[in-house]
Amino acid sequence: MARETSCLSRIAAGTAMGGALGGAVGAVYGTYEAIRFRVPGLMKIRYVGQTTMGSAAIFGLFLGVGSLIHCGK
Repeated sequence: MARETSCLSRIAAGTAMGGALGGAVGAVYGTYEAIRFRVPGLMKIRYVGQTTMGSAAIFGLFLGVGSLIHCGK
């Protein structure tokens, strides 16, 4: 039972770490692209938010699955 809890906590930690890192990278990249493509007005906030959330979700998913695979060994 302790192994399952440990495995689950590792998966959760990997997903959280991936989400945080992906969100940070997505925010930087989204801001860069919003400035580069001259996104008008308040659409910049939406554009940066979408980029941030998308990047956080994808990277969190990949790190979570990687933790799951590693935990199975």
